[in-house]
Amino acid sequence: MVRVITPARPPQPSLDRSPDGSSDGSVARAAPDPRTVPDRRAALRSGVALAAGTLAAGCSTTGVVAHPVAVSRTAASPSAHLSAKPAAAPAPRRFPQQPAEITHGPRDRPRVALTFHGQGDPAVAKALLGEAEKAGARVTVLAVGSWLDEHPDIARRILDGGHDLGNHTLRHLAINAMSEADAEAEIRGCADRLRRLTGSIGTWFRPSRTPTASALVAGVARRVGYPHVLSYDVDSLDYTSPGAPAVTRQVIGGVREGSVVSLHFGYADTVAALPAVLEELGRRGLRAVTTTELLS
Repeated sequence: MVRVITPARPPQPSLDRSPDGSSDGSVARAAPDPRTVPDRRAALRSGVALAAGTLAAGCSTTGVVAHPVAVSRTAASPSAHLSAKPAAAPAPRRFPQQPAEITHGPRDRPRVALTFHGQGDPAVAKALLGEAEKAGARVTVLAVGSWLDEHPDIARRILDGGHDLGNHTLRHLAINAMSEADAEAEIRGCADRLRRLTGSIGTWFRPSRTPTASALVAGVARRVGYPHVLSYDVDSLDYTSPGAPAVTRQVIGGVREGSVVSLHFGYADTVAALPAVLEELGRRGLRAVTTTELLS
């Protein structure tokens, strides 16, 4: 429901804010001419009708829900507010000093990248993101395309938290065993979903059911738009459900400056282990950052 409140007296000057909360500066507004008030009310009623029609049209059969957009009070018309879209997510970048398949970042900086295979219960995923953010950490999520189909809001939740979002194929099958055409369908299928939801194919590609990509798969990924394949040098083994203490030991035992750690959404052990992992990283002076920041 859209509710419009017509002020009984001229509004005072207000401070508009950009989507990130920063000030655009004060905008002074002139007092309305009483003779024009009825026309303005009619315009507002038209805006309400337009908003209702647009919101109803947004309830598509695909289940995709548009991310709410902050409405600027100084925009020209209600329809301008409703047509605004979030800025496109970052696109893949080429890092000239890095190989085609990246397993770790620079070893001379106190940073590590925690990377998560994006699949499973979205409540667990959001809990993990929340734990990371409470500790000031940023992570990288490689999302499975079919998971995004089921939970389209999770893509924007990841980006809004300041995290990297990438491609982990459409159906999470053994991609190295596929033909070139099938591998391309898997990579491009997930890329298309990311673009539809965020305006970008994501920053990274990680092959499914393998730590490294075959030459064929790496070539297909480049053709789709990913200059690098993202692998890792530390495997948490959290997908074996060994218990939170074992996950913590596995990560902390292998991590060092520049490490890229493989973790998974969808496992309670990972949620339980993350605070201890982040605490120990901090004790060692290591900061958990996105993969993009790790390599920048």
